Amino acid sequence: MAKTKTRSRNNSKDILRSANAPLVKSALPSRSQKSTEDLLAEAATLLEHSQPDEALPLVQEALQRLEADKPAYSDIDILLQTAAQEKATFPTALVLGADICSALGDIDKARAQYELAVRLDPDGALVSAEPYLELAQLCEEGGRKSVAYFEKAVEVIKNEIDALDEQMDVEGTQQIVDLRRSKLADALCAIAEIYMTDLSWEDDAEQRCEQLVTEAVAICPETLSAGVLQTLASIRISQERVDEARRTLAQSLSVWMDIPADTEHLARPDFATRVSLVRLLMEVEQEQDAMIVLEGLVKEDDQSVESWYLGGWCHLLISNKPDTAEDTTSTYAQQAREWLANCLKLYQVLQYEDEPLRHHAEELVQQLNTSLNIAESEDEWEDADDNDNELDGDDIEAVDADHSRGEDVEMT
Repeated sequence: MAKTKTRSRNNSKDILRSANAPLVKSALPSRSQKSTEDLLAEAATLLEHSQPDEALPLVQEALQRLEADKPAYSDIDILLQTAAQEKATFPTALVLGADICSALGDIDKARAQYELAVRLDPDGALVSAEPYLELAQLCEEGGRKSVAYFEKAVEVIKNEIDALDEQMDVEGTQQIVDLRRSKLADALCAIAEIYMTDLSWEDDAEQRCEQLVTEAVAICPETLSAGVLQTLASIRISQERVDEARRTLAQSLSVWMDIPADTEHLARPDFATRVSLVRLLMEVEQEQDAMIVLEGLVKEDDQSVESWYLGGWCHLLISNKPDTAEDTTSTYAQQAREWLANCLKLYQVLQYEDEPLRHHAEELVQQLNTSLNIAESEDEWEDADDNDNELDGDDIEAVDADHSRGEDVEMT
């Protein structure tokens, strides 16, 4: 479930600036005239619109102002009183600054700011569980240290849910509780995944995984449970309980597959989680379901090298299955080659850095060239310009054209 670390946030802030249009500076007060709260709000919006470089100086100025008031920024009681007055606090500004540094690739600075934020607010009264969740993923040691951060995040979220349970008569509280329960389930699953990988050697690793994922499934609202069910399926695969894994993956798909593709919905897992879902479906030989998910992924992002690679591999597996009709075997093989060709084109143009993926894609293409009697010199991606650092219009059009041909294959 966890995966590729992607910084997708569910934001509902007012838009202070569009993603493309520059600020009209003459219509706004100069930075020195803005309140600290305005600086942070604008920085958060810039980050939301993928402009962390422009957000950084704003949050830096806000941090300088807040840090200047030394008696206040380190006293949690004063900080809570300040927050109650809807004023900015040093820990919350630190978290925003860390988010921006992380988006800019300055991981060491991001980690230091998250760590300072949780030292100032260890119970998460101001910063919630977010910095603990980030530190768990940025932790260089991994293993037990990451588990410790996740466990602290779990503690904070459980306390928040308990507090919210006392306000259930307030309109909108149930939705907030559901979202916190979903985040709690994700944190529990993240711990389970560490016990499946880094800590798999521990004697009680399997038992801990089972306990954690069972609690996650029980606490997560059904409409938000797709990712949690994926983790459960992954554990079942590792236990060689394949039939149970298939049933669990089917249940996970049922949560969101009927939602229209052009509709934003919290039930649909993020892009990276769906890529992981494809791999799990392929592991349990559910290639047709995997292809349905992949078609949605490449429509959403037609420059995802991994999606094209998995699609090619998946088509090839379908073509080799004994129950695939003879008259469609060649069609699936041709589609496999086209998906892999798109993968390798994008790999070169985008300067992708997953060598094992490239090697495997090339091996699959060689197999397909042999079975389809195609000379290797016909591999069109070999002529790509290795010195081109950006995806130009011709390359995008070539990939889109290949994809269009791929969509003509009817999935059975």
